[in-house]
Amino acid sequence: PRPTETWLRIMQAHDRILRRIDAALRRHHGISLAGFDALRRIAEGTADGQAAEAAGLTCPVQPGTVNRLVGDGLLVRDPGDDGLFVTPAGRERLTAATTTHDELLGHLLTLLGDDAGVVTDALARISRAARPRS
Repeated sequence: PRPTETWLRIMQAHDRILRRIDAALRRHHGISLAGFDALRRIAEGTADGQAAEAAGLTCPVQPGTVNRLVGDGLLVRDPGDDGLFVTPAGRERLTAATTTHDELLGHLLTLLGDDAGVVTDALARISRAARPRS
């Protein structure tokens, strides 16, 4: 295949997987994929995004997402230092949503079959080659 076709397939798969997971999380847990990701990162202590950004994965948690999670009672702000903490309801929602997220993602990626290792290695090579240079 031509490079543009390969790129299109990668982008289509990425977009469709994100949309499918987002829809499942909203339907079953009342939380968006962005909200799930923010809640998980805050629970893990990586909300500032430094570790994720260093790995080239994502941006810091967005304030609008945090405000929704606080409004839904899943996060609470520490008035002393603007820190964020996951509430017991947030931990419960995160645990349930993690199962849905991981099972659906696992199911979709099993469609790679025996090619999973080859695809993973190829994407890792591309990711390393495309990494920003200092």
